[in-house]
Amino acid sequence: MALSTIEHVVIGTIDGKEVDAYRITGGETTIEVMTYGAILTRVLRPDRNGKVEDIVLGYDNPASYVNNPGNAGAICGRFSNRINLGRFTLEGEKIQLPTNSGPHHLHGGLPGYGKRFWLADPNPEQNSVTFRLHSPDGDQNYPGTLEATATYRVDGMGALELTMEAVTDKTTIVNMIYHGYWNLAGHASGSVTDQKLCILADHYTLVTPEKIPTGEIAPVEGTPFDFNKPHSIGDMIADAWPDGGYDHNLCHTVYDGKMRLTARACDPASGRGFELYSNQPGVQFYTANHFKALPTEGKDGALYETYPGFALETQHYPDSPNHPDFPSVTLKPGETYSNRMKFVFSKDMAL
Repeated sequence: MALSTIEHVVIGTIDGKEVDAYRITGGETTIEVMTYGAILTRVLRPDRNGKVEDIVLGYDNPASYVNNPGNAGAICGRFSNRINLGRFTLEGEKIQLPTNSGPHHLHGGLPGYGKRFWLADPNPEQNSVTFRLHSPDGDQNYPGTLEATATYRVDGMGALELTMEAVTDKTTIVNMIYHGYWNLAGHASGSVTDQKLCILADHYTLVTPEKIPTGEIAPVEGTPFDFNKPHSIGDMIADAWPDGGYDHNLCHTVYDGKMRLTARACDPASGRGFELYSNQPGVQFYTANHFKALPTEGKDGALYETYPGFALETQHYPDSPNHPDFPSVTLKPGETYSNRMKFVFSKDMAL
């Protein structure tokens, strides 16, 4: 019978409050998730020779997640990614959110959901832990009281399932994301530019120099954003942005709210890889560019520098409330928002 366990530990404090962590094992996968930010702090996976590495970036001290940039491993919301000038209109009401990325709103404001404590509810029968967050009406000036959950589950085959859900008592907008950084060679192994990636997306949202969508959705063919045929992350990374690096929303060919294959990724040297399934219309591909400008000490004393990890943030498109042609992010009473992800890991994968 496949191994499956949940272990509870206290891993530190933030502002005098204990931080609880839950270690979930299923098959050959062990993860650790903590109550602050509902952050996925560790994912342990073997390579083709059985060598186990932690393949997500993060920090040993929970307090480091408070001030270090990048929302490593966190659940971000209420509306993740960017909203132009923090402004949108909802049911005829003009709403102004706080701005925390220059003149724009990013990842739900300060503090967003990734910088708050969540309540943990472990479920040994499902080999899962559900984290719960109460977001009151007017939180960061969003309308409506939102009850949000993030459930991490590891199945008996070692696949990681993450389900983010929310309900509201008043019409609002929601776009919760998982903001983790992967390095399939091991979090301390340096640049991910030699790791290979396939993203099943035929268009991308064009953006301004401040990374705000222009409203135009363009084909990826012939651009650095075409990953439909697998290739190394570094092949065209210098051309993705004026100073290099990816931070772009790619649009899937088919979106109907059902789970579909979104991406494949692997480290050719070790064989570690995964298939990512999602029910969202887009995915933000981000190569952790902020570490290039501000190298940061991570777990085990590792120095995260240029392109030390990559994120695949399944999502609705950035600035969606200001673009009626984008898939809707409006959530009404009686509806349930759901962003589902499933990572099916491999220890001998080739692309």
